[in-house]
Amino acid sequence: MSVAPGVEQRVRTGALVGESAARPDGVAKVQGSFGYSSDLWAEGMLWGHTVRSPFPSAGIDGVDISAALALPGVHAVLVADDVPGCPTFGLDDPDQPVLATGAVRYQGEAVAVVAADHPETARRAAAAVVVGWVPAEPQCDPEAAVRRGDVFRHVRVEHGDPGARGPVVVEGNYELGMQDQAPLGTESGLALPGDDGGVELYVSTQFLHVDRSQVAACLGLAEEKVRINLAGVGGAFGAREDLSLQVHLCMLALHTGRPVKMQYDRAESFLGHVHRHPARIWMRHSADRDGRLVSVEARIVLDGGAYASTSGPVCVNATTMAAGPYRVPNALLEGWSTRTNNPPCGAMRGFGAVQACFGYEAQMDRLAEALGMGPVELRLLNALREGDTLPTGSGTTGPTPVEACIRRCTELPLPPPADALDPAMSRPGGAGLTADPGRVRRGVGFAVCIKNLMFSAGHDDYAVARVRLHDGVATVTSACAEVGQGFVTVAQQITRTVLGVDDVVLAPADTQIGSAGSTSASRQTMMSGGAVEGAARRVRRQVIERVAAERGVDAAVLDTRDGRIVSLDGSVDVAIAQASALPLEAEFTLHHRPTADLDERGQGDVHVDFAYAAHRAVVDVDLDLGLVKVVQVATAQDVGRALNPLQVVGQIEGGIAQGVGFAVMEEVIVDNGRVRNASFTDYLLPTTLDMPDVVVALIEEADPQGPFGAKGVGEPPVISSVAAVAAAIRAASGRPVTRVPVRPQDVV
Repeated sequence: MSVAPGVEQRVRTGALVGESAARPDGVAKVQGSFGYSSDLWAEGMLWGHTVRSPFPSAGIDGVDISAALALPGVHAVLVADDVPGCPTFGLDDPDQPVLATGAVRYQGEAVAVVAADHPETARRAAAAVVVGWVPAEPQCDPEAAVRRGDVFRHVRVEHGDPGARGPVVVEGNYELGMQDQAPLGTESGLALPGDDGGVELYVSTQFLHVDRSQVAACLGLAEEKVRINLAGVGGAFGAREDLSLQVHLCMLALHTGRPVKMQYDRAESFLGHVHRHPARIWMRHSADRDGRLVSVEARIVLDGGAYASTSGPVCVNATTMAAGPYRVPNALLEGWSTRTNNPPCGAMRGFGAVQACFGYEAQMDRLAEALGMGPVELRLLNALREGDTLPTGSGTTGPTPVEACIRRCTELPLPPPADALDPAMSRPGGAGLTADPGRVRRGVGFAVCIKNLMFSAGHDDYAVARVRLHDGVATVTSACAEVGQGFVTVAQQITRTVLGVDDVVLAPADTQIGSAGSTSASRQTMMSGGAVEGAARRVRRQVIERVAAERGVDAAVLDTRDGRIVSLDGSVDVAIAQASALPLEAEFTLHHRPTADLDERGQGDVHVDFAYAAHRAVVDVDLDLGLVKVVQVATAQDVGRALNPLQVVGQIEGGIAQGVGFAVMEEVIVDNGRVRNASFTDYLLPTTLDMPDVVVALIEEADPQGPFGAKGVGEPPVISSVAAVAAAIRAASGRPVTRVPVRPQDVV
């Protein structure tokens, strides 16, 4: 990876806002000493296991648990009738059974759970449960689901004159496969029964308080009797936003009166969490002869699988952003998220914007070719500017540096030309030594994206944080789930900068404080970081007022500096540690500005804020074998202000890795509702050898909605990197490349 000039690389301990800070958990993770949820242990612990459906669609004619209960060491076998509270759960719509009864709707749906004194005994007990299966023909075609009205959400956006059409018209059909979040740590957790009849759960999750609400409802308990603690998270990317084993663990712990641990193996993990929605997209773009967009039409069909999860919001995102980061006077954008018997789909990094971007950026390349224009020139001509009207009728909010992202990305250095003497590992096929250098072609592709930040469509998004100052040490408490995004450093940097103290401690995240919302939607730096800033500023005011009262001066003349409270004239100079010998504490709740759901024409102020990015990909393609080597991905990204530049660049690099993976190799293969590659042997992930050189430039235009001007940065890197790699493959191969991941047969 290389970093463009101007990006801070110096790493400091005790860093302030704007400086690069190393993660406090980084060394432990590299050394293997960090405690993940899979490392949890308790005295007298039992092991849980899940009985899952082998069928994507089947009736259930009874469940016989007698053989399982008869096995030595088995302490519990629970079925649907044992669920003490609400029998279903779900993020947006509680439509998914805790344990299926009557029927199953996807392969892997949970039917029973067991607890035993050894994990192997638990697996044997699960295998001994006899289910009276009545297999049925699965409904797996999302287009057929649209026709029969089996839809989670339908969105129709009409803007300007939907029938308007410019003289230059291009249209195309596009498809995206199902991508898995592929966290290196599988789902795991530990539940302990409480003395008060409640339960304490340690689990890797993205949303502590919504987990608590759903678990409490399913257990029939008051929320205060369910205490959820964040355990070490080995990757998330949306896979941990929904419940997986949480309710099952708590049921078993309460039933047995013993601590219970569960840990999925890799195959079960593929069945136990949601995936990125596969999509089928049709688009038609028209422009005048100078290249200015006149209209955009889109039809997007997302396969949501068996249960709702976040299919509704994903559909809203995909549809409302289907015109891309461009000025479009007329649009008709329509999207459906459908119910099938395929695996459930939900949140994954990019959340609908990835699918839309692949379509609209392929269209922009087609339009540029039809106009005889360069693809970058066309994008610059139509780039959104601050205050422009979006297809939903609202304006862009805050800085809108689309043009700056495009220009800066094109300025970043290209890799040196390929040479026949380059080592084989640098060519398509790598160690396979298959590539004939004379048959390798290089291509360059470009793409730009728009991504909404924070929750949308009328959702009351808020975050709570508390800061306590005692003896010069600040303790920050937040329920923000640290899943690798970097809140663990950002919260400290914000507090350190506001209070002027070096020692800042981040307390463990749990449900003993108000909600921080989900670690998703590129929102935690803006929302929970903003809440930390608000709480810290309240504490700063308190400590200054305390010193002002003690010294008999006006608080307005005092300031914090280098761990001290000083006056402008030098008459007051007190160590903050001394001033906080008696503790001070403040809590702050930050709400983002209100949004509204779409009306019947798809109009409304639906999104809070946006971020933008441009990506340029360079690929080498073996024209005979269809193999692809991604050589370089360069990007310029709108970040507001980089609170921790090193960490921002790390997020960008990681997002590009997922984008490259989706573009050329990652796909969950589903055959008539059955997952055929539920392992890392068959589900291909990019390794270090597959990663391109990544060149990063940060576009910093402070956003007033974020702390110190920051924007969320986690999602844009995965969005237009996919489209850019596909565009580069088109340029190298001359093939249309209308589907990702790109397969060799798509190129040859």
